[in-house]
Amino acid sequence: MEFAVGSLVRARGREWVVLPDSTNDMLVLRPLGGADDEVAGIYRPLEEVESATFGAPSATALGDFRSSRLLRDAVRLGFRSSAGPFRSFGRISVEPRPYQLVPLLLALKQDPVRLLIADDVGIGKTIEAALIARELLDRGDAKRLAVLCPPHLAEQWQSELRDKFHIDAELLLASTASRLESKLGQHESVFDVFDRLIVSMDYIKSDKRRDDFLRSCPDFVIVDEAHSCAFDTEANRGKHQRHQVVHALAQDRTRHLVLVTATPHSGKDEEFRSLLALLDPSFANLPHDLSGSAHEPERKKLAQHLVQRRRGDIRHYMQEDTPFPERVDREATWKLTPGAKSLLDRVLAFARETVESASGDRRRQRVHFWSMLALLRSVASSPAAAAATLRERARTLDAPDDASVDRAGREYVLDQAPEDSPQGTIDLVGGSDVESDTGDTPARRKLRELAKLADDLRGAKDPKLQAAIGVVRDLVKAGRRPIVFCRFVPTAEYVAEALRSALPKGTAVAAVTGMLAPDDREQRIEELATPPEGNRVLVATDCLSEGINLQQHFDAVLHYDLSWNPTRHEQRDGRVDRYGQPKDTIEIVTFFGVDNLIDGIVLDVLLRKHRKIRSALGVSVAVPGDPNAIAETILNGLLLRGSWSDPRQQTLFPDDDRTRLHARWDADLEREKKSRTLFAQHALDPSIVAAELKAARDAVGSGVDVRGFVNDALSACGAIVRERGPERVEFELSPDVPRALRERITAANVDNPFNARFALPCREDDVLLSRTHPAVEAVASYVMDGALDREPVGPARRAGVIVTKGVSKRTTALLVRFRFHLVTTRAHDETALLAEDCRMLAFEGAPTEPRWLDAAASEALLAATPARNVPADVARSHLSRVLDAFDALRPTLDERAHSLADELLAAHRRVREAAAARGRYRVEPQLLPDVLGVFVYLPAEGV
Repeated sequence: MEFAVGSLVRARGREWVVLPDSTNDMLVLRPLGGADDEVAGIYRPLEEVESATFGAPSATALGDFRSSRLLRDAVRLGFRSSAGPFRSFGRISVEPRPYQLVPLLLALKQDPVRLLIADDVGIGKTIEAALIARELLDRGDAKRLAVLCPPHLAEQWQSELRDKFHIDAELLLASTASRLESKLGQHESVFDVFDRLIVSMDYIKSDKRRDDFLRSCPDFVIVDEAHSCAFDTEANRGKHQRHQVVHALAQDRTRHLVLVTATPHSGKDEEFRSLLALLDPSFANLPHDLSGSAHEPERKKLAQHLVQRRRGDIRHYMQEDTPFPERVDREATWKLTPGAKSLLDRVLAFARETVESASGDRRRQRVHFWSMLALLRSVASSPAAAAATLRERARTLDAPDDASVDRAGREYVLDQAPEDSPQGTIDLVGGSDVESDTGDTPARRKLRELAKLADDLRGAKDPKLQAAIGVVRDLVKAGRRPIVFCRFVPTAEYVAEALRSALPKGTAVAAVTGMLAPDDREQRIEELATPPEGNRVLVATDCLSEGINLQQHFDAVLHYDLSWNPTRHEQRDGRVDRYGQPKDTIEIVTFFGVDNLIDGIVLDVLLRKHRKIRSALGVSVAVPGDPNAIAETILNGLLLRGSWSDPRQQTLFPDDDRTRLHARWDADLEREKKSRTLFAQHALDPSIVAAELKAARDAVGSGVDVRGFVNDALSACGAIVRERGPERVEFELSPDVPRALRERITAANVDNPFNARFALPCREDDVLLSRTHPAVEAVASYVMDGALDREPVGPARRAGVIVTKGVSKRTTALLVRFRFHLVTTRAHDETALLAEDCRMLAFEGAPTEPRWLDAAASEALLAATPARNVPADVARSHLSRVLDAFDALRPTLDERAHSLADELLAAHRRVREAAAARGRYRVEPQLLPDVLGVFVYLPAEGV
């Protein structure tokens, strides 16, 4: 190609940089100093394009001591193709924590990437997986991307990829498929046309869509909530279909596959190994106990594919603290009133009669059994859920066989999501009417009578509700913003309505349930969180318990209904207990009935044991076996022989069963301790991570650089800057700020004035200014464009003379931009990438006989402060001496370009240890490097 990637050309009256994807006829160009949104294509047969060189600075446009630093930072912050060890860091708007580089470094060792990220809830698995995707896309190692996830998490994935990683992906859900298909041509598939997709696993798993997806699946796939794709011999059709999809994807050994889950081990070793086997088929035969020297080879192999860390592993990683909130756990109780106890006893008696009446017919027995269990759970939840269940026809009635009856019953009675629900709902009530005809039978009359009794217990007569109102009122009074988790839709709506009336005026209350589509859920939460300073309470079902990030808006959880699966409790808590939570502490309230025997058993057998294990280990350990079986045992004991409040009824869950369960759980705890020690990635030398992180930050600028640059640049442009604390700054764009800059910043959707933070955690009413935030891009672009303009404007200039005590000899600093052509050759196919770097190069003495300084000494000049002013004519004289002899410096600049090219190649190969397997690399510097600025430093003595 005539114009190499990274070379400088002139067209349309300005200079441009040639970008990858250019051809001889069609050049893809970015303006010199421009941003990605200014990229243009020029068709050479119709427009004239010629080679260009970057002109030297003028001695007449002089700046002050800040000019060099502002210009250097503006250039660095403008890079999107940085020359550090990671190609992606110039394109992301989040600064990864040091521990979040570990999965990336492991991934870059592999060909293809096969990784299971199983970090604890709230650590940032989405960021870790997306960072790998961004890096491989930018390196050219991956061309297309698909994220497979539950449908209710699709929009969150879309916003995370877009806002933090600048990856625009289309949603492929049941609700969006027709819109995407309308854009297709004849015989085209969605998977052929759209390179980046977020796909609902529930949509794509069906037999009629799976084959089309597998045929055209992208070469990089992320699977979220991967535990739901594990193989299980007892699973229903939905889980088998999900496993079939991911298993088929894994068969292509050229495809990159990243699995993400906080709960890789459900308590069943077979399921866990089926997940590992997706990474490498040999992992299916791993021994259950990997400890001991005999299993060191297996441990080392697995450690290359598994990242599994608790918060304690990374809270103080590499001398950098990651702020997680402290968690305050407490319990709150309520007590039955005579009226509530009477309803429970009558419902229990009716349930027993109904089950006993079904004797002799196996299928009819199972229908009656599950319908009555559904009734018992809903009565324990709320009068609203009880009444709804009493008036509802049993959902198991039309199931065709015993297995279908049992599956449907477990979905609606136990804490298990309906596998094939289009919205992932797990909060619908069951039904208690098991009559197959439509007549007015004695059973139906009894159901209506019980429903009326339930209705009469609503509101003031409901002891559970009244106690919960007191708990929520105290939380709000203490400044908390709680999420109240309920089991059923009617309960959530009932509780929300009561809280609206009972809480202090001005407290916003909203209910979010599975009856809302995922985008409507998000909208309702955003409406509740506006204005950001208001009191608020969110009442939700478990449709929000998994994967949704709510830490910016809420800081407490009340478990109104106890889940019978401790993992579900942990998922609920994880909505607020995660990295990025702006509060120092979060509060978790477990709410139960002191005279409700079932609540007591669930607490004693499951929840308190789970909490104790988490406290000891730092992460959760799944209940051994099937927690649904335990719940079914408890309900069965209640239905057949128990009492709601009789403490003598220990047969609901016998002591021997409790002892065996806890013994198995303790054994799993010990095994998990060993596993966490093996796979917390302590074996990956932190010094390696530290070196690559420093190199990446040096290349693109860290969060501290962003803050210093924005503060200095906006101050120099006339803005009012007010420090509002160690991590918070207020910016006011006064009328003195040039109109062009004000318009660029306000176009970035920030208010005037606005409060800014430069690192997480971030309050709701603050703007998080990362290096790629549009407001930062606006400031950097204005500063750089103004300095490079033929008639310079703004606070930066390309030349300056400073008298300072920071030097003892006359010293000249050159701000130099280097551009490189990074080429990967794989199977005779070349991929061209652009890399850019900016360095301060400094020398003492005359340009004809320079003594070059090292990098640290050159960078130190940026901190030099002036001792006094320099007259303009004297400054021009000193600059002219350098500019007139500039040709003498060119050979050194070219040598430095070649040296940096070698460093870039080494960095690229260093982090991509599988480079030999992936192809050959070369880096070609574009000569001549651009000298953006020339700054002369004169010693304060002797001038």
